[in-house]
Amino acid sequence: MGDRGGFGQFCPVAMASEVLCSRWTILVIRELLCGTTRFNDLRRGVPRMSPALLSKRLKDLERAGVVLAAPNEKGVVEYRLSDAGEDLRPIVLGIGFWGQRWVESQLSLKNLDPSLLMWDMRRNLRPEPLPPRRCTIQFLYPELSESRRNWWLIVDSGAVDLCGFDPGFDIDLLVRGSLRSMTAIWMGLSALRQEIAAGNLEVTGDPAIARSMQKWLGLSVFAGEPRRVG
Repeated sequence: MGDRGGFGQFCPVAMASEVLCSRWTILVIRELLCGTTRFNDLRRGVPRMSPALLSKRLKDLERAGVVLAAPNEKGVVEYRLSDAGEDLRPIVLGIGFWGQRWVESQLSLKNLDPSLLMWDMRRNLRPEPLPPRRCTIQFLYPELSESRRNWWLIVDSGAVDLCGFDPGFDIDLLVRGSLRSMTAIWMGLSALRQEIAAGNLEVTGDPAIARSMQKWLGLSVFAGEPRRVG
């Protein structure tokens, strides 16, 4: 896989590791498993990965037969998993569930990233509990720099968009609090009611949208996994 030597072993674990264990590779596959197909959207799922390295990893995975790349009807290249790539789904999810069970929550909450959190929230949000109209929900993390503290989720006709700039719509709900608290809620390490009661989170706006927040928020796919460590 290009930028590192192989293990020199015939064992299938070693051979698979040569394909999958370079830095960022598993996270790129995670994004593809979540349904992301375009380069710029993949970047939003791995915001700390350079575009050049993402391009290289996609080419590596294509050569390995894990990823298929082809232009769509508009000529934009889209990336999809091959049968071999799709076969990785239970493996990648298994790694995530293992991490949820066995990695200490305090260690997990040191790796805070508003871009990844909001992107994950955007693709897991459930529109059904929201009113059948356009809803704009602003998340404000006051402790972050000006360029990273404000995020908007716009839900319209079942579609969910994420903006890092003010979209100009009336705000139906404002969620203000620490990034740590919102991440803990998202990962199932805390609960919305608990963070509000502790004064770590403030929710203002449409009462119906506020009441149903735990339902439309969705949470991480790993949030329901019972933890085996603190």
